[in-house]
This record gives sequence, structure tokens and C-alpha cells, in this order.
Amino acid sequence: MVKIEDTKPLNIKEWSPEDRPREKLLLHGTSALTEAELIAILIGSGTVKSSAVELAKKVLQLVNNNLNDLARLGVKDLIKLKGIGEAKAITIVAAMELGRRRKEHDPDKRPKISSSQDAFELLKGNLIDLPHEEFWILLLNRMHQVIKKKRISEGGVTGTVADPRIIYKLAVEELASGLIVAHNHPSGNLAPSQSDIDLTRKLKEAGKMLEIQLLDHLIIANQKYYSFADEGLI
Repeated sequence: MVKIEDTKPLNIKEWSPEDRPREKLLLHGTSALTEAELIAILIGSGTVKSSAVELAKKVLQLVNNNLNDLARLGVKDLIKLKGIGEAKAITIVAAMELGRRRKEHDPDKRPKISSSQDAFELLKGNLIDLPHEEFWILLLNRMHQVIKKKRISEGGVTGTVADPRIIYKLAVEELASGLIVAHNHPSGNLAPSQSDIDLTRKLKEAGKMLEIQLLDHLIIANQKYYSFADEGLI
């Protein structure tokens, strides 16, 4: 008896016509493809038991068909799905990152920050539901448009380190006129710690010397946030 390995990919000629996204793209353009079909093109090949489109549907089911949630998954998350190996997972993660960077680099669509709520909406996708703390910054031009969004550090459950020198080095390199910093509290507690207060003071003073204004410091937990600016602490 000949044993067939589960990992042997299906030949594209063996797919049913509706499972041939490459041909569909060539004939009708990208807008004609479903999200599963677009991901299937990234995946490239399926297994004996599942086509690339079926694997793509499993990927989307993992995040309840939410592409924003898919963009937050890492390689280790994706390879938990049977049929998604490291190479396929890396391709998906890289594609999602390119899409995110494209949005940030479009000068005509730079978001403008007019309130703490605007900053929260821009940052929450990066900080909500993380099991560990991360520290992010928004660099703004004179019109308070976002020049760059960047993660500064990643820590443990109870804290992360944010070096003012690194933060303002980036701000100077990007010719920023202002900045907003943010970090999350995995515990769900929005109250600032003493170290949060001390860091905010240091950043504010450093900004004065460089003429780069610290506009706000957000603490994000779940779907809520705490704003130092709104509370009159900046």
C-alpha cells in the first residue's frame, strides 16, 4: 500500500475552478477576490485534505473574519493551524505588515490628532488585549498630523522600559513638532503608577529643551483609556 503524506500540496490543476484565485485575479482584478482568496494566494498551496482557499478560511475563522485582528497575529499564532507551516505564516505576517505601513506612509491620508480620543483610536489596535506591556509613540508635525507610529519597547505583565533619549532621538530624526506616548496596563487598571507619572514629567521637561511638545500620555486598558492631558497632568 502506498502511504500518502498529509503535507503533500495539491497541484493547482486539481483545484475546482472557484478555488483558483490566481486565475480569477488575472481575469477580473483584485476587487473580484474574497479575503479568503487573497490570503490563499499568499499561502500558495494546500494539503491533501485542504485547498489553499480552505486553509485561508480557517485562518480567517481564527480571528472571526477580522483583518485587524489578523494583523496582530504572529508566526507562532498562525502555525497552530494544521496546514499552516512557518513559511506560510511568515508570508501572511509580512503581507499584513506591508499593508499597515502603506497606510502610515500615505501623506494624503495621515490621521490628524485633535483629541485624546483620536490618539486612542489610532493606538488601541496595537495595545488592547496584549498579555504584556508595550510602549508606543505617535510623532506629529506642526498640523498635528501623524508622521510616524512606532513601538518603543515591550516588557512583561507588570511593566516595560521607555527611554526618553530613544524617544526624542526618533522625534528629532523625523523632524517632529510634537509627540504622544502610550502604554497599556494588562491588569485592566487605568490608574497611572508613580513611575508613569515620573516618566511623563521627564518627557515633558526633555521636550521643552528640544522644542518638541509632549501633547499627551495615554494609558490603555481593554476598551478604555486614561489621558494625562485630559486630567491636567501635562
